[in-house]
Amino acid sequence: MKKSVSRVFWIVLDGVGAGELPDADRYGDQGSNTLGNLSNQFQKKTGRTLQLPNLAQMGIGNLTSVLGTQPLKPGQGFGAFGRAAELSEGKDTTSGHWEMVGLPVSDPFQVFPKGFPQDAINRWVKENQLPGILGNKTASGTEIIVELGDEHLRTGKPILYTSADSVWQVAAHEESFGLQRLYKICESARQICDELKIGRVIARPFVGNPKQGQPFQRTYNRKDYSQKPPRETYLDVLCAAGIETLGVGKISNIFAAAGIQSNIDTHGNADGIAVVLEQLDQFQAGLVYCNLIDFDMLYGHRRDVVGFGSALEQFDQGLAQIVQKLKSNDLLVISADHGNDPTYPGTDHTREYTPILAYSPGQKKSHGAVDLGIRESFSDIGATVTEALIGTLSGTASKSLDGKSFLAELIQ
Repeated sequence: MKKSVSRVFWIVLDGVGAGELPDADRYGDQGSNTLGNLSNQFQKKTGRTLQLPNLAQMGIGNLTSVLGTQPLKPGQGFGAFGRAAELSEGKDTTSGHWEMVGLPVSDPFQVFPKGFPQDAINRWVKENQLPGILGNKTASGTEIIVELGDEHLRTGKPILYTSADSVWQVAAHEESFGLQRLYKICESARQICDELKIGRVIARPFVGNPKQGQPFQRTYNRKDYSQKPPRETYLDVLCAAGIETLGVGKISNIFAAAGIQSNIDTHGNADGIAVVLEQLDQFQAGLVYCNLIDFDMLYGHRRDVVGFGSALEQFDQGLAQIVQKLKSNDLLVISADHGNDPTYPGTDHTREYTPILAYSPGQKKSHGAVDLGIRESFSDIGATVTEALIGTLSGTASKSLDGKSFLAELIQ
């Protein structure tokens, strides 16, 4: 297929899964279904159903049972809908995003449910002349600053913790410890984490002082330091072809900037949606790749059903504006990187299919929304985006990457 698209706007709804994968039992995630379970519990907690009229027109109700959203019948709706299975081992941000751009993770990142090795901590403390650390355990990011925040302020020791994901997370007070100092010690930890095969180092700044009547609160100055992808991705293929790539949100951090030429940091979903709307007016050609983090960070991990549902409704309202601004040679793709069912026990991600919703004004409109079925890999999304922007995939890099484009099914 010849190049058919000048701009792609790719939006990742962080943590919005669409039903358990066949191997969910391996991860203890049987019965997880972020969209389906959320819609049921949202109705029970609020007395009303989720209002997602724009997502419904793209076929979100065809992916799994979403209370209040009827599946499209043949000839109804617009764009395309489908679900993608994850080939990668794991269910975290890095493996999900890497697979979406053609690199399924077969050698899983390491997790440390009992805390990190003491020799690694000693090395990190020495390299950064720290007075020691607090924590070194699996914990909720909001709960651990409540537990250890006062001691952190008193001692100056950063709070080190992890989760079921492959992450080395460091919480520190923006003012007393210093934001730039937090970033510096997290950069230092990246080398250690490469050796330990840990996917991400995450700086988790917070503010507040309960003794002065100010509860501790995390800020949006979070920063991720990801392991660099081991080889080229579809993002690199785009760059090599002279296609501009712009990240929005934490995208550049996830790829250690590989394949992302520039990035706009954001403060949550509303800011991310605003940036996408702004780029629809300003961005000339290429890929705008946006991650909306609040579904996962604020609501999924905290098991906040009402907050999660309200955030989906907020995105649905923004989606109407996004679709209205699309030009005839634009392509919109909506996906997710993993599940994070807010009704599920614990605070972990969930092993799920992820949604694929796509639309181009250049699509034939007479047939309604196209059913893409179940895709074998998240990589089909990256293959589609790349084919849309450069035409027929060719070259050594693209041949070595996973994924089958569905562009021909969408733009005929």
